[in-house]
Amino acid sequence: MTGSETTPDAIKPHPRRTRTWLGLTLLVAAAIVGGGWLGRTPRTDRDWDPEGAELAWGEVAGDVVTVHNVRNFTWRSPTDVTPRWETRTYRLSQLRHLDFIMTYWGSPHVCHTMVTFDFGPDGRLCASIEARREVGEEYSALRGMFRGYELIYVLGDERDLVRLRTRIRPHNDVHLFRLKATPEVTRTMFLDYIDTANGLRSRPAWYHSLLTNCSTSIRHHVRRAHIADPWDWRVLANGHADERLYEFGYVERDLPLPELKRRSHINEAALAADQAPDFSDRIRAGRPGF
Repeated sequence: MTGSETTPDAIKPHPRRTRTWLGLTLLVAAAIVGGGWLGRTPRTDRDWDPEGAELAWGEVAGDVVTVHNVRNFTWRSPTDVTPRWETRTYRLSQLRHLDFIMTYWGSPHVCHTMVTFDFGPDGRLCASIEARREVGEEYSALRGMFRGYELIYVLGDERDLVRLRTRIRPHNDVHLFRLKATPEVTRTMFLDYIDTANGLRSRPAWYHSLLTNCSTSIRHHVRRAHIADPWDWRVLANGHADERLYEFGYVERDLPLPELKRRSHINEAALAADQAPDFSDRIRAGRPGF
């Protein structure tokens, strides 16, 4: 080698060869990461956050459905709560109505959706499809797209699930609508919810922020009840779900939608009802369609 320290052409790295090795390295790295992600399997035995510590399930015996692990927490603050898991019995013959709940916490284009099955004298059962978090985990929509959370069907009392989103998380805005669903459709959807919840006990599944979330899962139940629910962009931008329901005639249409939505806002009534035994009746009083 000369004193100029010039590298002979014969031992210089070839640009094309360098790019090839870089591409192969990135491909192998992606395969390793992707393989690890795809190889993950959902489980039921993690150290769960108390909100999702138990899986709801049900037993159907003729007209009677016994639901286990109904969540009925008493919340005093986000960190001060008395957990309570109950077993409740409902009669399918008493299933009267299906109600729809939308909870906004920031963007008007995204919300959390829930449904409530009204069994008249047997009471109401609220169903919230969620990401099942482990102790110390916070919810992240990005993480929810990469097998970060298992799927959970929380079946609970509205004094827990609704009050949590009005009294305990006061930055939420909650709207409640009565759906125009026949008793047959309501019954089919309820039994499908129970069947899905039961299945998650032995066959856990992944939550997905876009594809398997609170709203897309409700849509699956609706379609299995043989109800028309065509796909459009508002399935993903679920903050506009009320617009879809209004267009399809599935909610009260005697009022313009803006007025219906204004009168469906239940935060003030929920705060006033607080922990009253008739909480669910109070948040419905005077609402259109009820």
